Parts: sequence; structure tokens; C-alpha cells
Amino acid sequence: MDNISAFNAKEYNNKIQKTIPYYEDMYKQIADIVTTCEYKNIVWLDVGCGTGKMAEIAMQNTDVKRMVLCDISAKMLDVAGKNYTSDRLEFRQQNILDMCYNKQFDVVTAVQVNHYFRLPQRKQAVKNCFSALKDNGIFITFENFAPNSKNGTQLFINRWYCWQIRQGKGREECKQHIERYNKDYFPITINEHLQLIRECGFKSAEIFWLSYMQVGILAIK
Repeated sequence: MDNISAFNAKEYNNKIQKTIPYYEDMYKQIADIVTTCEYKNIVWLDVGCGTGKMAEIAMQNTDVKRMVLCDISAKMLDVAGKNYTSDRLEFRQQNILDMCYNKQFDVVTAVQVNHYFRLPQRKQAVKNCFSALKDNGIFITFENFAPNSKNGTQLFINRWYCWQIRQGKGREECKQHIERYNKDYFPITINEHLQLIRECGFKSAEIFWLSYMQVGILAIK
């Protein structure tokens, strides 16, 4: 693999659409929130940018003055840079855990990023996003979440498996992806998500999206 996700960079866009329900809609929801906040000349940081989907949606729908796209994978950044060219975009190979921005951004986004970390590293990642924001800036994240019970977990996983089958994926491919749960990425409950965000200093944290095993959270500094 050329990155930490389940798919190589060149196949990522096609594979992820068949793996995460409402994948592109998540980015549209983010753009809608940013538009609702009525920001002008937005300075935006997208961490774990992957192939640049957030940049595509943001540039089409919001008033972006400057957008910094960070990813730990050089291959992902290469695909993103080829897909989207603009003098308003900057691409940086960087781990979210190593970020040291200080009050530079109006908006920080992290989509399907922090679930790769155990709790101490996850907390550091969110703290780094908090530090990067200007006062009253917004942090928007989508993450996998863990259900609250063993029975609930099994039900949710089975439902997700069936959804992938309906998208045309093979049963063995679906099984292999499901087996990554709690091995290659580490979901936490929704309450744990909210608690962690508040512990990192945000004055508010709200759920604005819930589907299958993904949750969207908006936090304000």
C-alpha cells in the first residue's frame, strides 16, 4: 500500500465510493455548513486530504481564499495535485501529529483521519487542529464510530457489509475490509468523540450527520 488507508492512491476514488455510504455527500455537508457560517475569504486547512475531494467541493461551493491540503502520503498528494490545480491551493506532506500551526485558519477539516490513532495520539491530533484555528474558527470532522454494545456493533457491521455488496463489491473483498475494524483503525463511541473534542478546548461540539457507521461533528473554538 502507498498510504495508510485500505486502497492505493490511484484506485482510491473509485473504491471508496463503494465502501463508505454517502461518501461524497459528507463533503457537500461540510461545504454547506461553511457557507451557512457566511465566512468570506476563507483560509482553510484540510488534514488527511487524500486525493483532494474536500478541495474539489470547497472550491466549487465556498469563498476560499487559500486552502492548505496536508497528507502523510506522497502518492495521495500526487494524485490530488494532478486532479486539482489552483494558485489558491497548497499541498504539504505532513502528519497531523506533527502539525504546529497557530491560529492561522478559519476552517479545519479532517475526514476519515483520526480513527487510525489510538486514544492518546487521537487527542494530540485534535489538539493540533484546535491550535491551527483562529478564535471562533470551526473544526469539522467525519469519523467512523463504535456502537455502544456488542449486539449493536454486529448489527451495524452486517448492515455495512450488505451495503457494500449492493455496490458491486465481492464478498471476499467486503469481508477483508470489515476485518480491518479494530485492527487497522480504532473507532470510539459518539459520546467519546464529543468528550475528546471538548477536552481539547473547543467551546462547543455538535453532531450534524449520522449514517451507517459514520458521524459528522462540528466544533467551534
